Amino acid sequence: MSHNATNTAEDGKQGGGVSLRWVLHSPLALPLIGLIVVSILMGFASENFFSVGNIMNVLRQVSIVAILAVGMTFVILTGGIDLSVGAVMALSGTIAAGLMVNMGLSGWVGLLAGLGVGVGLGIFNGVMVAWGRMPAIIVTLATMGIARGLGLLYSGGYPISGIPSWISWFGIGRIGIVPVPVIAMVIIYALAWVLLQRTPFGRHVYAIGGNELAAKLSGVKTQMVKLTVYAISGLTSAFAALILTGRLMSGQPNAGVGFELDAIAAVVLGGTAIAGGRGLILGTLIGAVLLGILNNGLNLMGINPYLQDVIKGLIILLAIYIGREW
Repeated sequence: MSHNATNTAEDGKQGGGVSLRWVLHSPLALPLIGLIVVSILMGFASENFFSVGNIMNVLRQVSIVAILAVGMTFVILTGGIDLSVGAVMALSGTIAAGLMVNMGLSGWVGLLAGLGVGVGLGIFNGVMVAWGRMPAIIVTLATMGIARGLGLLYSGGYPISGIPSWISWFGIGRIGIVPVPVIAMVIIYALAWVLLQRTPFGRHVYAIGGNELAAKLSGVKTQMVKLTVYAISGLTSAFAALILTGRLMSGQPNAGVGFELDAIAAVVLGGTAIAGGRGLILGTLIGAVLLGILNNGLNLMGINPYLQDVIKGLIILLAIYIGREW
């Protein structure tokens, strides 16, 4: 623990409990405050906002971007970026659907193949960034184009429908009142939290984002860590494809356009430093929910969609500025 962090914790103990200063210096403080404020405002703006049905609907809608944002968090914590997540999601879902419908393979084989596509493209990104020493923004921008083009070529530009009906459970199923995508989202975040906070790998991710050269000199295998975080990003993109395919009951080669920006926004709104080395996976979840509540609330208020983009863009800029000062 750093000297400043130790002093902050001691300040909290001196008061016989957790001090306000300690709370405000938590990486989750600003995202939580933002979530509470936006939720209250939306509750006043729409009487239906806090209904159980609407809350579950918001969480279900948030789930895909939130899952994409898990992998994005790992990448950004190392100081990288992944612009290919939306296109990788589209290609994974398209390949999975195509193998089921056109090749006659079982649903499970198709889904596993879709996951393999996501991991494979993530590994490709990792190799190019770690061993090719190419800028992540360029590599993943190129992969975005490659994945999008391959999906359109494979499908002829049309959705691939006719997949087994049971796959809809992943997209629109429920366990009790809770949608399956929300349960999947929670499980993935729990696993990500363990990986980042309770394993040497997680410490290495933070170390690379803080100072890559120092991490390398201290014995961290920086190239393998980078390869792994991009593979994780590809895997979470493929999991998001599974949910989207179940929701739409088809493979959509044009799906996920702009989702990479929403994933980055969720990470930034959650307090993760865009330069890497600082942030919490729970903050990303809060950021994704905040983004979803904002979208839902603005829709309920009947705000022009074009104006919504302006509002969200300004909020993201504000979050980056505050995070820089924080």
